[in-house]
Amino acid sequence: MTHSPYKGVFAAVITAMKADLSPDLDLMAAHCKWLLANGCDGLGVLGTTGEANSFGLKERISVIEGLVERGIPGDVMMPGTGCCAAIDTVNLTQAAIGAGAKGVLMLPPFFYKNNSDEGLFAAYSDVIQSIGDSRLKIYLYHFPQMSGVPITYGLIEMLLKEYPETVVGMKDSSGVLENMAGAAERFPGFACFAGADELMLPLLRRGGAGCITAAANVTSSLNAAVYNAWVKDGDTAQVETAHEELTALRKTVSEYPYPPGLKALIARHTGNDGWLNIRPPLMALSDAHRNDLYNKFDALGSPMPVAA
Repeated sequence: MTHSPYKGVFAAVITAMKADLSPDLDLMAAHCKWLLANGCDGLGVLGTTGEANSFGLKERISVIEGLVERGIPGDVMMPGTGCCAAIDTVNLTQAAIGAGAKGVLMLPPFFYKNNSDEGLFAAYSDVIQSIGDSRLKIYLYHFPQMSGVPITYGLIEMLLKEYPETVVGMKDSSGVLENMAGAAERFPGFACFAGADELMLPLLRRGGAGCITAAANVTSSLNAAVYNAWVKDGDTAQVETAHEELTALRKTVSEYPYPPGLKALIARHTGNDGWLNIRPPLMALSDAHRNDLYNKFDALGSPMPVAA
């Protein structure tokens, strides 16, 4: 099995939009630069938090290529490329590779439910064979609450046996520590990322690779404090203190729907209400809910770094 090209702290980046709900790439690029300057090792663009499934294929490709054109290095991005149709996954993944991404985050085809591991293996295999590029590195996306299609250990084992140089890791957004830690322990070298900030440290203790989280849009410096202190010194009081602070922030932010709550916090932080734009069926927070979120966030006393 090849080593993962990615590890550390990744934000599941929110997608900025103009008033007509088209991608606002200038605003999004500024946010990405701010994230990279404030603790992120990489950027998980076009994932669940990035509203990827509300965008068409051409739009998604334009986001990846547009960010690179605006100075975001392709090799720090882990774009989400898993679509229901294999041809869309292939085309989007090829665009990500062409833009310089060292890995992609790939949902299984998620419309049809109750699939066998053999069926999902065939779907991933079809994509890998169609792309036929040695640069392709896939991180599986396990988010059963949203996709309805779990990534099982059996499927991982099948993929690693057939494609050990291509399938290199997983983002686990199930919220179940034993599932993600079990994968890290069962498949040595397989990079497991926590999809929840409070689970990053417990996962690191059991061989995990880091985190890819929504809350990192506003907590990246604290995520980095936990990760970097762990890598440098292991379990220390400093790590535990940062972990506790991060966990409290994640808990507060998670009381409000993603991504509307995150967009509200970034809108306030940057002074740009364009961040409140969001595609239906998602809806922006009401004024009352926004103010409630601001008050709870501020009460924790963990100010965000200066805005981009």
